[in-house]
Amino acid sequence: MKTDPRSFILANTTLQAPPHVPEIRLYLADEAHDLWQKTEDELEEIGLPPPFWAFAWAGGQGLARYILDHPETVRGKRVLDVATGSGLVAIAAGLAGAVDVLAADIDPWSSDAVALNAAANGVGLHCTDMDVVGCAVDADVILAGDVFYDKSFADSLLPWFKRLAGQGVVVLVGDPGRSYLPKDCLEGLATYEVSVTRALEDSEVKKTTVWRFT
Repeated sequence: MKTDPRSFILANTTLQAPPHVPEIRLYLADEAHDLWQKTEDELEEIGLPPPFWAFAWAGGQGLARYILDHPETVRGKRVLDVATGSGLVAIAAGLAGAVDVLAADIDPWSSDAVALNAAANGVGLHCTDMDVVGCAVDADVILAGDVFYDKSFADSLLPWFKRLAGQGVVVLVGDPGRSYLPKDCLEGLATYEVSVTRALEDSEVKKTTVWRFT
């Protein structure tokens, strides 16, 4: 790794509250920041994968809002947050009383971002950069915000989520209408109007739904 992630995150983000989850503060890139606009060559030069962890995506904001508004969903339970990014949803689960939270993301920079964000919110949790998709999990609740944006990723998640739901695991996803959301096996729980980073989305507000796999 060419750049120290922790130092880079602290130098290129500011501690701020996502619009839809003001109870939580995260190290995020500013609206006008050029972090996301860097070319692949520039990112490779500093050893930085695409910085998904630097933004509070609509699906994550909606799911975190739902968890905070319905803490009984995770209270006293073991939680796995898949593709955690900034750790927003995992932190919400910790604040809502989850007994154990594992934040998983294959991006090695995510673990540093999650650790900083968790500390900023006084939440204890665990991180892993292992690819957990398809694996057996030691969790009562699976959370996933904004994961159905890519077909190949969606194709790998779908059978796993279905299998876990069939085993009695609660599988919740937050999604703002991404292309590969499998609505035929989902039950809608809540819908929110979430303010997002205009530079990354097609509108300033995304209608975001929290779904449960049936």
